[in-house]
Amino acid sequence: MGKKKKRDYEAEGPNDPSLANGASQSSEKQRKKKSKKTEDVKSPANEMPTVSIAVPGSIIDNAQSLELATRLAGQVARAAAIFRIDEIVVVDNKSISEDTSTETVLNNSDENESGAAFLLRILTYLETPQYLRKDLFPKHNSLRFVGLLSPLDAPHHLRKHEWCSYREGITRKNPDGGSVGTLVDVGLSKNIVVNEVVEAGKRVTVAMGTNRNTDRDQPRKIVSPSTPRKEGMYWGYRVRYASNISSLFKNSPYKGGYDHRIGTSEHGLVINSSELSLPPFRHLLIAFGGLAGLEECVEEDENLKGKTVGDIFDSYLNTCPHQGSRTIRTEEAIFISLQYFQEPINRVSTKYQHVD
Repeated sequence: MGKKKKRDYEAEGPNDPSLANGASQSSEKQRKKKSKKTEDVKSPANEMPTVSIAVPGSIIDNAQSLELATRLAGQVARAAAIFRIDEIVVVDNKSISEDTSTETVLNNSDENESGAAFLLRILTYLETPQYLRKDLFPKHNSLRFVGLLSPLDAPHHLRKHEWCSYREGITRKNPDGGSVGTLVDVGLSKNIVVNEVVEAGKRVTVAMGTNRNTDRDQPRKIVSPSTPRKEGMYWGYRVRYASNISSLFKNSPYKGGYDHRIGTSEHGLVINSSELSLPPFRHLLIAFGGLAGLEECVEEDENLKGKTVGDIFDSYLNTCPHQGSRTIRTEEAIFISLQYFQEPINRVSTKYQHVD
């Protein structure tokens, strides 16, 4: 949904002549793929499907100032929180895959960051509860305007007076050298104790239970960040870096990768949201293009030579047909598309809630 680079047409639907040799053929091929996946993919009753979005870091490069770039990143984060996205993958535009970790990309140098690194930093910062940010994020030029952004106000961004069965915390150096356990700052008036030894400065998820007694003789337990989610709570998104499109798929944190991949573009197939039927999936990926769309991202990836968007995605959809503006900005496309996918995703999720 960026600027048209090669073809200049508006997708009208499966019967549009301009789609006859493109999206319509691709959709037929993808329907065959889907039918096979529908038979193969089954999800355990306690495993709700996850939804990931892939966003190009190049959208930051088009911002005219640091403040506007920060506001753009804030819009992406807000969209992810509003629509309960589990993972945001920031895709760079490197032609050759580099298996660089998110931590490597986020160095503490105050030099100008690439668009991808900047977006990673802001997204990670905003997902972090406010009471942990000072410890986890050293001062950095890229964070200069984050105070202007609307808070995510996600369920794990708790205030001091709020009690929840889980809280995010940071481990502290235990002053009692001989004691067993670790002090953790979970944003309450005093630190709590967990029943295991963890080095200081680590972000952890703590099961708080219902007992509001925070004395040291009432130790809590560290749990996986996915534990609250298994109980139906939205617990924020994780952020990951991918050097290009092929790396996006190759380095998925989920076992077996993403079992249904959707690409979005103005050149995609037009289907009403109410008529879109997604196959059962464990891990859904929705990818967005940059200024020149997903097509350019695929063309520039040397690992995908000879392949088209239709070859690497199971579905290739236009979520905003008949657009009045010649361009839809990526941050706008994210809001539009995530609303479009709400009903189809909810239908799949509802099915899983009835699995024995």
